[in-house]
Amino acid sequence: MDMSSLLVQLVSGAVGGNLGGALLKNLSLGTLGNSIAGIVGGGLGGQILGALMGGGAAATGGMGPVLSNVAGGGVGGIVVMIVVALIKRMMNKPSS
Repeated sequence: MDMSSLLVQLVSGAVGGNLGGALLKNLSLGTLGNSIAGIVGGGLGGQILGALMGGGAAATGGMGPVLSNVAGGGVGGIVVMIVVALIKRMMNKPSS
């Protein structure tokens, strides 16, 4: 894992988190919250996708590894933003 791949994953995660917040306005954490959740999710999602695809995918060069970093980071960012929003919503519910 090189730093450029990690940076692409983190930026893609931030974009994914904010995209998820824009599409799912009822789950949005605000720009900063969406970005932070997205960055965390981007790093995790990119690492998981990289592990599933194996280390050989990054060594082939070309646009394949970049696209997989963008996809893993973006999807991971959306997923973590949604999970954090749902947890936050559950914690703020008044108990009966």
